Order: sequence, then C-alpha cells, then structure tokens
Amino acid sequence: MNHILVPATDAEDWKRLLADPEKHWRKGYSARTLAHCWQEANGFPREIEQLFSDSKFSAFRGIELLFAIPEHKVPLPGGSRPSQNDLFVLARAQEQLIAITVEGKVAEPFGPTIEEWIAEASPGKERRLAFLKELLGLPEKISSKIRYQLLHRSVSALLEAFRFNAPIAVMIVHSFSQENQWLDDYQVFLETFGVRAAIDQLVFVIENRGVSLYCGWAKGNAKYLEV
Repeated sequence: MNHILVPATDAEDWKRLLADPEKHWRKGYSARTLAHCWQEANGFPREIEQLFSDSKFSAFRGIELLFAIPEHKVPLPGGSRPSQNDLFVLARAQEQLIAITVEGKVAEPFGPTIEEWIAEASPGKERRLAFLKELLGLPEKISSKIRYQLLHRSVSALLEAFRFNAPIAVMIVHSFSQENQWLDDYQVFLETFGVRAAIDQLVFVIENRGVSLYCGWAKGNAKYLEV
C-alpha cells in the first residue's frame, strides 16, 4: 500500500483508483455517485452528518472529518486480496478519533452470501472467515445467508480503529437507492448481533479490544445519480 496520499481536485480523480475504472465508473452506479456526493460536500454529506447528529450517542456530537481516502485497502489474513473499501474516513469528536468505512450502494448487491463465497472452500478462505467472525465476536455457526461483504467491511473499520488508536469504529452503508434496495441484507447482518436496524439510524453493534463498533444506513441524495 502506498503511504503517500495525493488530494483529489474533483470527483474524476477517484476513477483511477477503481479496480476496473471503465466498468465501475458509470452514471447512476455507486462508485461515481459516491465520489460526486462526497467530493462536492468537501466534508460529510448532509445525510451522513444527520446520521451522527440524530443518533442517541453523545460520542458523535460535533464530529469533524479529518481526512478521507477513496478505495482504501485493508489487508486481511487468508489470501492476497484486501478489503477494498469505497471510502475510509478518519474523523474526530469529543476529543476522540473515529475510524469510518463507507460502502456506497445504488442497485448493486452486497455480493455473495457466506454460503456462496465459501462454496469452493480453501484453507485461505476458512482462515479469513474465522478471523472475521473472531473480530466481530460471532460464534462458529452463523447464518450462511449473511453477505460476506458486510463482514469484511465492518472488520475493516475495526482494524483501522486499532491502527489509529481510535476508540470508535463505524461501518456506514451510504445508499443512493431510492427504493432502499438490499436494506434487508443489511438488517439480516445486524440481526446476527441481536440489533434491529432502520434507514438513517446509527446502531451500536459490539465492543472489541476497547473499540466500540457502530453501523449505520444513510440514504443519499438522488440528484447524484444524474451527475
């Protein structure tokens, strides 16, 4: 991973960071939509600010974005592919650092379920899945219908919180789907922790090694679908 960060001047600077720029950089799709939304905001987009300010958790009062990194890769054990997060944000509130991973969505699904992903089991996959479950405090037996992507995006937030010595980690789904597609998958994921989730709501999930993990679903502004 390159440790030199170059500031973006406009949303187009995000394009070259994609795994497949020509395939993923399309109007109405998550990568382009998310880039234009966050680049224009030059901080937290309004719905993300509200996700924090409307929450019942005082730890997020007066939250300030320090820096954000598009297509941020977080290494995971069991294989060579890292978790490539759409956006990583380091923020601060109440004199504490907060590590945030953001998963942009429009109509794209969360990818394979655990059952589909592990179908061709390998020692690497088994090791990675065991690692994800351990960090999230999940038992060995969990629903095979959970989306694998939600596991490793949440763990990415935890790992970056450990790295930056931040006591708070957050995984946010920033969805621009006006029909709230795939919300049910997000809810099934959080039900695994005994947590009920709703749109534009931040929820506490677990604590691990002194870091509190929260998750939230923020509904994005439809105007960015046309940019």
